[in-house]
Amino acid sequence: MDQPERLLLRVPEAAELTGLGRSKAYELVANGTWPSISIGRSVRVPLAGLKLWVEEQAQHAQASVNEHGRQN
Repeated sequence: MDQPERLLLRVPEAAELTGLGRSKAYELVANGTWPSISIGRSVRVPLAGLKLWVEEQAQHAQASVNEHGRQN
């Protein structure tokens, strides 16, 4: 039986999913760039929020390419 997708990730798990380093992931959480939830002394990154953040970054990058055109 398949396990359900986890809703909350530890910061290192979120880093691994995005291909970023652990330190960078903690920095993104600390400065509020990534969504996060504090539960006691634990910090978790909501999977849905992380996916949305990645999508927003991809859209922003595409818009920048469209606006400025490709540099040759």
